[in-house]
Amino acid sequence: MTELSVDERHAAGTVELTMQQAVNRALRTALAEDPAVLLFGEDVGRLGGVFRVTDGLQAEFGADRVFDTPLAESAIVGMAVGLAMNGFRPVPELQFDGFAYPAVDQIVNQMARMHYRSRGTAPMPITLRLPSFGGIQAPEHHGESLEALFAHVPGLKVVAPADPADAYRLLLQSVRADDPVVFMEPKARYWDRGPVPVGADASGMDPIGTSRVVRPGRHATLVAWGAMVHRCLEVAELAAEDGVDLEVLDLRWLKPIDADGLAASVARTRRAVVVHEAPLTAGLGAEVAALITERAFRDLAAPVQRVTGFDVPYPAGPLEPQYLPTIDRVLFAVQRTLEF
Repeated sequence: MTELSVDERHAAGTVELTMQQAVNRALRTALAEDPAVLLFGEDVGRLGGVFRVTDGLQAEFGADRVFDTPLAESAIVGMAVGLAMNGFRPVPELQFDGFAYPAVDQIVNQMARMHYRSRGTAPMPITLRLPSFGGIQAPEHHGESLEALFAHVPGLKVVAPADPADAYRLLLQSVRADDPVVFMEPKARYWDRGPVPVGADASGMDPIGTSRVVRPGRHATLVAWGAMVHRCLEVAELAAEDGVDLEVLDLRWLKPIDADGLAASVARTRRAVVVHEAPLTAGLGAEVAALITERAFRDLAAPVQRVTGFDVPYPAGPLEPQYLPTIDRVLFAVQRTLEF
C-alpha cells in the first residue's frame, strides 16, 4: 500500500495522531456536539487520565461536564445509569480493565438490563471506557481481557479498536448509540500513530457490528481484535516471506459479531486461526470458531485453530510476554492449519 504524504493526508481529510490522541479527539467532538455528554471517572479531570487520554477536556468544557469521581467503580457505573435515565449520555471511565470487577453488578444488572426492564422507556446511552488488555507489563489487575465476560451479557455492545482511526470512529459511534457499549481500548497501542479522519460526520462509518479486512490474503484468515490485530499483521508479513498469503480480519465489534464477514473471509481462504489475549477456555475465540463452523463449514479445509493466553491469571510484569500470543505461536498455528 502506498504511503500518503502529510499534505496528501490533510487533503484527504485526515491527520496523523496516536490512538491516545484519537480517543481524546473523539471525546472532544462528542462533548462539543451534544451538551448531554458527560465524561467522568478516576482522575479523568485535572490529571487528564492515567494515560492522559482526557488531557485538556476539563479545562475546555468545565468541571460540570468532565469531572473526577471517588475510587469506587460500582458508584461510577451506578451514577452513569442514573444519569442515563435522566436524559444524559454518560461516558464513564474505569481506570484499568481489572478495576471493572467491583462494578460487574451495576454493569450486568443495571446498565445492561434497564432498557429491557423498563420496556423501552429508559434507554441506556452509556459508553463505558475501559483501558484494556495487556502489553505494558503493569502490576496485577492492570492488564485483563474481559471481552468474553461482557459479550456474554444480553443488552451490552462490546467493541475493541485496533488503530487510531478506528478508535476515533468507533468511540464516536458508541457515544452516539442509544445502547450501552463497553469500549475496550488496547492500552498497549495507545502510542501507535496513524491517519485519523478530521470530520465528525458519521457517514464514513461502517454500521455497528461490522468487521474489516485489514490485509487481504488467500491461504488462511487470522481473526483478531485490539492489540492482537497488530500482532497478526506482523505474522502475515513474516509468512509472506515464505510465500504464505494470510488474510487479517479485525473483528472490531465483539458484540454483535460480524458472522457474515467471518464467513466471507473463510470462504476465500478456507482456513482460520483466531488470536486473542484472554485465556483459552470459554474465551471469545470459541464463539468465533463456532460461528465460522456454522456459517462456513463446507468451505473449511481444516479445523479452526486458536492461539490465546493461557488458563492462568493474567500475569504481571516480566512474565507477561510469555503469556501473550507470540509471533511464533501464531505461525505454528498457521503451519498446523496448512498441513490439512
